[in-house]
Amino acid sequence: MNRLKKIFLFLRNSFSDSSFLHNIESIETIVSKILSLVMVVVILVAVFDLIIILSQQLFVSPLGFFNKNLFEFFGLFLNVLIALEILENITAYLRKHVVQVELVIVTSLIAVARKIIILDLKKTEGIDIIGLALAVFSLSLSYWIIRKSNEKNSD
Repeated sequence: MNRLKKIFLFLRNSFSDSSFLHNIESIETIVSKILSLVMVVVILVAVFDLIIILSQQLFVSPLGFFNKNLFEFFGLFLNVLIALEILENITAYLRKHVVQVELVIVTSLIAVARKIIILDLKKTEGIDIIGLALAVFSLSLSYWIIRKSNEKNSD
């Protein structure tokens, strides 16, 4: 009976508000660290892949072929940049335990810019371009609002 009472007290203490929130924060930290490690692996693989593709195009392909695939290369570069921004978001969360909305919006803007850069206008309908324009406008407006509110808070 004494053992059952100890188990009950342990469970009650474990689910108290402060203890429960501490456990949740610990889990969030562990998951964030795992995501950071996975993102580093993804970035390294993407950079390695980019180097392989670029070297093949530069040294193996016929002359003039590189210009045809230039926008695809820009897309690959921006993929690495987006992955770096996501890693920055995760590490910023680990430092402050707050999702920094400004970083998320900047990452989203880079992703939309990548889409615009690699966009094949021959295969794209007008509604898609309008959607991208609305996304850029919305993200830019959101970024501007957040920057203004951060400037007011820092004063």
